[in-house]
Amino acid sequence: MLKIGLTGGIGSGKSEVSRRLSAKGATVIDADKIAREVVEPGTPGLARVVTTFGAEVLRPDGSLDREKLGSVVFADSEKLAALNAIVHPLVGERVAQLQREAADDTIMVYDVPLLVENKLASMYDVVIVVDAPDDLRIRRLAEHRGMPGSDAEARIAAQASREDRLAAADIVIPNDGTLEELDTRVEAVWADLLGRASRG
Repeated sequence: MLKIGLTGGIGSGKSEVSRRLSAKGATVIDADKIAREVVEPGTPGLARVVTTFGAEVLRPDGSLDREKLGSVVFADSEKLAALNAIVHPLVGERVAQLQREAADDTIMVYDVPLLVENKLASMYDVVIVVDAPDDLRIRRLAEHRGMPGSDAEARIAAQASREDRLAAADIVIPNDGTLEELDTRVEAVWADLLGRASRG
């Protein structure tokens, strides 16, 4: 199994690359997505969240009100730690299960937004960084997410610098052009990964 750490700053287009690698046949593990799955209605995870934070963090339909829970935990580091203590082990168990179920020749792509910030590069065989200039990322965040420029700049400033991210990369996918150009670059990277996996 070839373990790929895929990262990129906010607005770099990491999700576009992740989708394309999945379409090529990679197994993509998105920790953020799994973190949502482990607290869906009817899960032990959601039951533990309600036990810890109260039923007021639920929507009328019984699903988790993420905004309400966020306003509680991000204002209080102890409450955030309590939430992480519930969610992180469940995410870890699910990731381990996906790894166990995967075939030996799987190319496993871990979508890890904070790979560089949390110094996780050593966990992967290959680190891929999706890269775009900051001014382009700010423009994308405004166009695609409606994020004000000042918010986008603050989010970018809170993450690892472009230089630190590039320094951690085994492969860089520039994403400063068209989606067609990105397709071509991902195609070349996929061929590289298949080669690495077969040499494995």
